[in-house]
Amino acid sequence: MANFSAKLKRITSPEAKRQVGAALFAAGEEIEVAAALSITNGAVSGKGHVPSAPGEPPNADTHVLDRSIETNQVAPLRVEVSANAPYAVHLEFGTSKMAPRPFMAPALAAKRDDAAKLVARAVSHISKGGKVTG
Repeated sequence: MANFSAKLKRITSPEAKRQVGAALFAAGEEIEVAAALSITNGAVSGKGHVPSAPGEPPNADTHVLDRSIETNQVAPLRVEVSANAPYAVHLEFGTSKMAPRPFMAPALAAKRDDAAKLVARAVSHISKGGKVTG
């Protein structure tokens, strides 16, 4: 029981919160990169630009969208990944005149397991008495 109590104390400590928060931020950055890559892979800017097909991630033209994606730590255990281009929501969810061209939801789906592993590793490290790194 003392061992369990010690583990519980470690995983609820401020150091643990910092470590798990860092893991969440790293996971957010992986989602950010996946979303940006889905927009830029195969995209041609300028005169040769070809719009993406409905249901596919948008193809980059000006790179405003892919460069607007960012990860922010909004609370110790909360991270938000957002695309801040003015038209990001319209592309992700579509409009009455345009089918969706999602890029954030597929990136999250692709990185969900990796994110869970990062957080699980951080919790496991702390519960075993590991010190906060980074």
